[in-house]
Amino acid sequence: MLRIQQTLRSLLTLALALSLAACASSKNKGGEYAGVDDGDFITGSPLPDRLDGVSFLDGSVDKSQFSPVYFAFDSYVVEPGESRKLDAVADFLRNSNKEIIIAGFTDERGTAEYNRGLGEKRAQAVRSHLLSLGVSGQRVHTTSFGAEMPADPGYGEAAWAKNRRAEFGVIR
Repeated sequence: MLRIQQTLRSLLTLALALSLAACASSKNKGGEYAGVDDGDFITGSPLPDRLDGVSFLDGSVDKSQFSPVYFAFDSYVVEPGESRKLDAVADFLRNSNKEIIIAGFTDERGTAEYNRGLGEKRAQAVRSHLLSLGVSGQRVHTTSFGAEMPADPGYGEAAWAKNRRAEFGVIR
């Protein structure tokens, strides 16, 4: 009788673990941004709809206007030393009717899913900082490329530091 109870508990534990794994893997099915919450709110400010026909990689997006914001390893905290870059972006947005896309990137360490999620969190952290400076949330879009498109394809801390970034694209 004791052996049957132990076997039954083991089977129930296994079934529960498989159920939880199935829920976790299906939560983001069809979504583009692995590791990011399903909601469309960040720190209480609604994200604008994704722009149809506009991509960070399009010729309709100018990526040369602002310097990237860099991040520490495994972090999405905007460091104080990067704030002046965001002040310049906020000034531009407050004095124009343009919209921007913020793209988050990571270095090559970590899984593809983790890096895509971390890249999105970096883009969202930059967006939140801009909103705190008075920028309209409806004009700031985010995306993530994770470890794709490294700024420096080298290996080692110097290269990785250049790849942990958020870049800005001004929509023309």
